[in-house]
Amino acid sequence: QVQLVESGGGLVQAGGSLRLSCKVSGRTFSSFDMGWFRQAPGKEREFVAVISWSGNTTYYADSVKGRFTISRDNAKETVYLQMNSLKPEDTAVYYCAAAKSTYGSSWPVFEYWGQGTQVTVSS
Repeated sequence: QVQLVESGGGLVQAGGSLRLSCKVSGRTFSSFDMGWFRQAPGKEREFVAVISWSGNTTYYADSVKGRFTISRDNAKETVYLQMNSLKPEDTAVYYCAAAKSTYGSSWPVFEYWGQGTQVTVSS
């Protein structure tokens, strides 16, 4: 059974930084493409960033490009989201997700999800 556990959320002032972590267990981590999503109150869940199984390819939502960095450590079976220059509009529950990698042949289909971690950015 695949399990994803996020950590690192919290309360931060605008302009500050946080690093989220997501530990994966239950299956070979390097076989997954990994993503981060977020859901703000009253809004639908939205894509934030994705990283390929090897870490060589990343994509970001326009709203976070240049401020957030997704990375992974396959030895630690963990994916990270470094968030800098945070804005109040970044306030949301952040979820990590895992997709069986298609090795670049198609966009990942995320089938495993964590429980989420709250990020609150005060103005």
